[in-house]
Amino acid sequence: MASENPMASLQYEATCPICLGDFKDPVIIDCGHNFCRACIAQCWEGSSTAATCPQCRETVQQRNLRPNRQLANVLKIVKQLNLQVMKDAGGERVCVEHQEPLKLFCEEDQTPICLVCDRSRTHKAHTVVPIEEAAQEYKEKIQAHLKILRKEREKLLGFKRQKIVSEFQQLRQFLEEQERLLLAQLEKLDKEIGKIQNENITKFSEQISRLSELISELEGKCQKPASEFLQVRLTGVSTKRRCPMSLRTRLQVKRDKGTVGKVQTLENSSCTAHPQLILSEDRKSVRWEETRQDLPNHPERFDTEICVLGCEGFTSGRHCWGVEVGNRGSWAVGVARESVKRKGGISPNPEQGIWAVERCWDQFHALTSPRTPLPVSWDPRKIRVCLDCERGQVTFFDAGDESPLFTLSFSAEVLLSQSVPSL
Repeated sequence: MASENPMASLQYEATCPICLGDFKDPVIIDCGHNFCRACIAQCWEGSSTAATCPQCRETVQQRNLRPNRQLANVLKIVKQLNLQVMKDAGGERVCVEHQEPLKLFCEEDQTPICLVCDRSRTHKAHTVVPIEEAAQEYKEKIQAHLKILRKEREKLLGFKRQKIVSEFQQLRQFLEEQERLLLAQLEKLDKEIGKIQNENITKFSEQISRLSELISELEGKCQKPASEFLQVRLTGVSTKRRCPMSLRTRLQVKRDKGTVGKVQTLENSSCTAHPQLILSEDRKSVRWEETRQDLPNHPERFDTEICVLGCEGFTSGRHCWGVEVGNRGSWAVGVARESVKRKGGISPNPEQGIWAVERCWDQFHALTSPRTPLPVSWDPRKIRVCLDCERGQVTFFDAGDESPLFTLSFSAEVLLSQSVPSL
């Protein structure tokens, strides 16, 4: 073969006997034959011990694969020679075996051949056409296939657009539904806020109205003469070295056979005074004396606790009065039920029917149970007592700056008002 066509012989020697293509990464095994590394590895795949040569069937060691660098270099030279031959032939491709231009195409083998190949036994029974005709035929087939592929592409693009539009519509519908839900929630929240605002406005309006009425009432009372301004009678108590916790301004409640009314008059308010309390002739002030008066033991008179009740009783409405207490001694000011205990010791707290504040030397308390300390800085000269029968509250103010001091609550009953001045 070498004498007939050396180039063909060289091409034959550069061919892998397994894949029948040019060697790729050629290796040599123990028997001396060469193969592509990938081809021999695939051929021996699954064998874990010795294997045979695919060409001579000689037993060889499977992993004894040595790179054949000389053969690799020969392959590079063969490729260069092929390029040179094609260049000498005017750029046309030539048959590797016959070195003739490839002007024909074998349809059975689907490969270009030369005129010599066409006359050989290999292609004698094959359908052979000029390579230009075959190329044109394949171009037409390719164009037809391209047309089909373009149609498929357009179809897929249409499906893609439809899917995108559908998903967009679904997303838009979802967002619109969410928008409707949020708007409904906002509307509901806005209504609730409006309702709360209206309720607050109504409450504030009612409070403003009550305060306006109270202000008008207080302003009217302030315009009255002194004889009418003090609607309750004041009692005074002086103490030596003890704090008279029982001396309280009282507001009393009277229930007698289902009737409710004022229980005392200006003339008989002194009937409740402890024998050591001396009332003034106008019944507007009181003082304490060490000498105990020889007075009848009236059923309504306090015999142990140094107290006195006022003559005024209240069953409804709002009422305010002022009590001058001075800046020394000990005192207590407040309201009490009419049924408050008169005989024996008394625990001054709401459970006993007494709602008051006191000064015991230099300490101030609200007479709760237990007592509630009041601010140290609070040292009024005059106390304002405000009674709200409807709300069941009595509030104490510093009459000097109208600052609130303390508020006590009671159950709605008929009450009497009283107060005790400082000594």
